[in-house]
Amino acid sequence: MRGEVISIGDELTSGQRLDTNSQWLSTHLADLGIQVMYHTTVGDDLQANIQVMQTAINRADLIVITGGLGPTDDDLTRQAIAEATGKELVLDEASLEHIELRFSARGRTMPEKNKIQAYFPASSQVIPNPNGTAPGIDMRVSRTDGTTSRLFALPGVPIEMKEMWQQTVHSVIQSMEGVESSVIKHYCLKCFGVGESHLEAMVPDLIKRGRKPSVGITVHQATITLRITAQGIDEQACLDQMQSTIQEIHDSLGELVYGTEEDELQDVVIKLLLEQNGSLSVHEADTGGLLSLCLTEADTAKNVFRGASILPTEDQAEQMAKQTREQFDTDYAIAIGPLYQTGIDENAEYQYAVATREKTMVESSRLAGHPEIHRPRAVKQALNLLRKVLLDSQK
Repeated sequence: MRGEVISIGDELTSGQRLDTNSQWLSTHLADLGIQVMYHTTVGDDLQANIQVMQTAINRADLIVITGGLGPTDDDLTRQAIAEATGKELVLDEASLEHIELRFSARGRTMPEKNKIQAYFPASSQVIPNPNGTAPGIDMRVSRTDGTTSRLFALPGVPIEMKEMWQQTVHSVIQSMEGVESSVIKHYCLKCFGVGESHLEAMVPDLIKRGRKPSVGITVHQATITLRITAQGIDEQACLDQMQSTIQEIHDSLGELVYGTEEDELQDVVIKLLLEQNGSLSVHEADTGGLLSLCLTEADTAKNVFRGASILPTEDQAEQMAKQTREQFDTDYAIAIGPLYQTGIDENAEYQYAVATREKTMVESSRLAGHPEIHRPRAVKQALNLLRKVLLDSQK
C-alpha cells in the first residue's frame, strides 16, 4: 500500500517552522507496513490545497494530512477536502457539543468562528480529539478507476496529532483491507574513508533499483550511510532478510564500515579506547576545537579524553602529535595540522597524525569540496586514523 503525507501551513512553506509531523507519521506508517512514497507541503491557499489533495487521492492509497483544522480564515483543510471530493460540509452536532464543552470547562463561551470545526465533508467520519477543539476527518474517496483512497486529516499541533493517531487512527489503518500484517524496517551502516562513487562501485549490485531488501546511499559531511530497508511480518523477519546483505557489505567494504545507526566516528573511537583502557589528547591547529567538542560529547563518563590544545601553528602534525601526547601523558594523541597555509586551494595538502607511545602515523589530504566541510572532514579523517590504529592493536 502506497502512502502520502500532506502538511499544510504557510509557517512550513515559508521555512518559519520545521515539519516534524511528516517524519513522525512516516515512521509510524512504516510500522504498519505502509510505504510512504510522497511528502507534500502546501501553504494556506485553497486552490493549492484542492490540487494537492486531488493529486494525492489519485496516486496514493492512504493519505494523512496534518494542519489547517483550526477556526481561522487560513484553516482551509476541511473545505479543501470537501471541494476536492465533491462533497458538501455537514454539521456534526456531537462534535459541536464537544467543542462547546471544551470552552465552558474553562469558563468561556465558544466563539462563533469555532463552529466551523464541527463541519465535516458528507460521508466522512469524525476522529475524536480528546484534548483539543479540532476533531479529525476520516474519509473514503472513490477514484476514477473504481478504486478507493482513504484519507485522514489531523490537527497540526503535534501533541494532539500523536494522541489522535495512537487512540484512533493507528487501529483503523491496521484493520483496513489491503493493509498487510507487516512492518517496514531500516538498518543503517555508517562508512568513512572513500568518496560516494568509489564506495558505490565497490558494491554495485546492492544499490540496484528493485532489489529486496533495498539499499540506499546518502552522504553527509563525508560520512556515507548505507540504509537497508526490508518489509516483513515483524521486526525480526525484517532483520533476518537483511543479514546476508549486511554481511555482503561488510565483506566488500571491510574497515570502511565503522558503525551502525546513529554511530559517529568519535563514538566508535571512545568505545575502542575504553575497551583498551586507553587515554587520548589532541592538538588542533585549524579546526577551531571541533575535534575536542566531538570527543567531549562522546566521552560522557570523562574516562578517556584528557585534554587539548587549540592553537594556530605552522608546526607539522607529526611533531604536534608527539608533543601533545607527552604534554598530557596519554596513550594516544591526535594532531590536525594547518588547513589553510596557502589559502583555500584544492591542491593544497594538510596533514593529520596519531602518536602512540611507540610510534607516530601521519596521513595527508587535500582541501576538496565546499569549504563548509573542510573542518568536519579533517576531524573525521583524524578520528578514522586513530580508529584504524586501535583496530590494528586488537589483531
